[in-house]
Amino acid sequence: MSDEALRRLIEDNWNALEAEQTTTERSLRAGPLPVDTEEGPLVAAVDHDGYRHLLVPVPANRKIRSSPDGPVLRLSKRALEDADTYQNYADLTLLQGDFGDLFTELCVDVLNATRSFPHSPVKALYGVLDRWKALFRTQGPVLAPEQVAGLFGELMVLKRLLEKDPSAHRLWRGPSGYRHDFWGGTTAVEVKTSTSSEGRRPRIHGLDQLEAPDGGDLWLVWARLQRVVSAEVGTGFIELIRHALDLCDDERALLALLAEAGYRPADADRYREVRYSIGEERWYRVTADFPGLTGEALSSAGVTVSALDVTYSIDLSGEPPVPLNADQVESTLDRLTQEPA
Repeated sequence: MSDEALRRLIEDNWNALEAEQTTTERSLRAGPLPVDTEEGPLVAAVDHDGYRHLLVPVPANRKIRSSPDGPVLRLSKRALEDADTYQNYADLTLLQGDFGDLFTELCVDVLNATRSFPHSPVKALYGVLDRWKALFRTQGPVLAPEQVAGLFGELMVLKRLLEKDPSAHRLWRGPSGYRHDFWGGTTAVEVKTSTSSEGRRPRIHGLDQLEAPDGGDLWLVWARLQRVVSAEVGTGFIELIRHALDLCDDERALLALLAEAGYRPADADRYREVRYSIGEERWYRVTADFPGLTGEALSSAGVTVSALDVTYSIDLSGEPPVPLNADQVESTLDRLTQEPA
C-alpha cells in the first residue's frame, strides 16, 4: 500500500471514529488498521475529548518509555478489553489539533516501519519517534526579529519554486549554512531582506557570498518587508510556512529544513502574530560589475587574501545595477527548478 493510500486510510478511520457517539468520559472509539504484528494489528482511536491516538500492540510485560510527554505528543501504556480479548498497547496521542497533518505523516511512518519489524513494533515506533523528535521539540530559542524576516524572505522564494516544482525544497540550502540560500548546481540565488523604510543596503557575509557557482550564475534577491498587524494585509509568517508545506511533496523533509533554520511546528504560537507586506522586491543578476567584494576579484587583482569573517554592506539604492523584469525573474526560477540537485 502506498503512503498516500495509508494516509487516506488513517484519516478515514479517525474521521469515522470521530463521528461515533461516546457514552462515558473513559470511552475510546477504536478500529484496526491493516498492519499486523505478532500481538495483533495496529489500531486507530479517538477518545472522549477528540484526541487522536495510534495504538501499537505490545506484550503485557513490556514497559513503555515515558517520552515524548509534553504539550504536543504523549506516549503511554494502555489496555483495551472487549468480550473476547484483552490487549496492551503503546498509546501515542496527539494533544494539539494544529498538528493533525503532521501527526498523520508520523503515523504513516510508524505503519511502514512496523511492516518491516512486525516482530518488534515498539522498536519500530521508537525509531520513528526518534527521527521525528526535532520536529516536535518545544524548548528552543526564539528567532530574533531579523532572523524571522530573513527566513520569511527565503520562504517567499521557496514558495514560488514549489509552485513550479513540488520537490524544490531540495534546492533550499540556507538552513544548512551554505554560502547561497538556493543552489541547483550551476544556478544559485541569495536572498536578502530588510525591514528598514530607507535605502537598499543588503549585508554580505563572507568573500564568497557574491561568487557564482563554478561555471554558473548567481542572482541576488532584495526585499523590503513591512511589519503589519491587520489580518487583511500582507502574509502571516505561519501562513507562509503552511502554504509551502502544502505545496511540497515531502512535508517531513521541509519540516526538517525548517527545524534546521530554527523553526519547529511547536513554536507556531510564538510567531502567530508576525505578518509582513512586501514593500519592494528586486532581483539582480550578479555580474562582474555588480557592487561587492569577493575573494576571486581580490586574487585577480593580485591581492593576497588573508582576511577572515568579512562582513560588509553594498548599496543598491540607485541604478545601475538594473533589476530583472518579471519575465526574467520567472526564467531564473524555471532555470533553478530544472537543475538536477
